[in-house]
Amino acid sequence: MALDIVGVAPLYQGPDINRMRLTAEPSQKPASLLKPLVPSKSKLTTIETKRIMSVLDETIHKVELVTLLSYVGANYETLERMLGGDIIKAVREHEDLCHSLLDSVIYLQDKERRLQEEEECEEEGWFRDRLFSIERQKSHLLPLMHQIKESTKDILRLLLNNPQAASLAQTHTLSRSVEAQNFIDCLMELRGFLFEKLLTSPVEARDKSQFIQDIDRRNKRNQEIINTLEDELAAITQNREAEKKYKVETEIENWIQKYDMEMGEKQEEYEELDIIHKEEKIQLEELKQKHSVLVEEFSQIRAEQEVNAKKRIEAEQEMLRMVRAATLIQALWKGYLVRSMLKSRKKKRSKSKGRVKKGKGKGKGKK
Repeated sequence: MALDIVGVAPLYQGPDINRMRLTAEPSQKPASLLKPLVPSKSKLTTIETKRIMSVLDETIHKVELVTLLSYVGANYETLERMLGGDIIKAVREHEDLCHSLLDSVIYLQDKERRLQEEEECEEEGWFRDRLFSIERQKSHLLPLMHQIKESTKDILRLLLNNPQAASLAQTHTLSRSVEAQNFIDCLMELRGFLFEKLLTSPVEARDKSQFIQDIDRRNKRNQEIINTLEDELAAITQNREAEKKYKVETEIENWIQKYDMEMGEKQEEYEELDIIHKEEKIQLEELKQKHSVLVEEFSQIRAEQEVNAKKRIEAEQEMLRMVRAATLIQALWKGYLVRSMLKSRKKKRSKSKGRVKKGKGKGKGKK
């Protein structure tokens, strides 16, 4: 249920400066160097061909003017002096009609979208009535579209009757939309094809057709040769790949045999080393057990030695104390003996002195 109204939308798209082309020149293709494909004439000679080209050129000129109407309508204040009041007035009326049409189209599209969303949840009769209402509103757009076409024709008449205004409008090619510029480029390309076609005479057309057929047959023969060569190349490649594959498989098999042989030797060596390792492991366990017994015995012996050493040290210390005590006792005894001897000698001396004194006294009395 899409609306079939797309004719005026490109005329009112805003200019995209980054995507615009600098000129509206026709696309140029390199000329062919093949003589049968190049027309012998470079200018049109008959009235019919000139009229055909004139009609196409006039159409391109009108399209170039029409695609600038959106820019003129958006900048009518600055362009009014250059283009004239009549043209600006017609453009503004045309712009109002286009906006009215676009608003109606957007409104109907929105109603269609909402109707599609409600299609499954509403009754069939109500849906049919809404759809009929939208179709009826679409039919009301036809007179508006006819007015837009007539206003476009009126503006073109005003511009064509005023060549200076048309030239001034065409100076703003940068403001043309990308879609419009692409359409003009396609028309210019069509003009080139048509011009070349009109320059070609019936004899040249026949020669050209014959030349193309020859080229086509030659191309087919070349393609057959290419296909044959490609098949031969594929066969050779396949054979070579089969030889590369056979060689690779043979080499892989040799490597596998060598690997199996080396791994067998390594396995035997590993088994021998494993047996030796197990025997050494058993010996190690026995040595560990003996070592633990010796460690225990050594600990006991060391403990006994420590006890004996402690007792010996205590005995030596006790002997040292006894020696010191004996020495002290001997010294005290010797001192005592010395003092006693000195004391006895002192007594003996005092006794002898007393005796001497007594003897002297007796002698004096005798006299």
